[in-house]
Amino acid sequence: MAKTNTKQTSPKVATDASKILRDPKSTPAEKRVAGSDLSQTRKKK
Repeated sequence: MAKTNTKQTSPKVATDASKILRDPKSTPAEKRVAGSDLSQTRKKK
């Protein structure tokens, strides 16, 4: 049985990650971390 990822990113961190992904000056490493943060956000039902 697969484990469910219970990690969740706070709304502030998710907002900051979104800004990083939209910033053309962000480095690939910053975008990689920001994408990882967003993948852990709570899904709205």
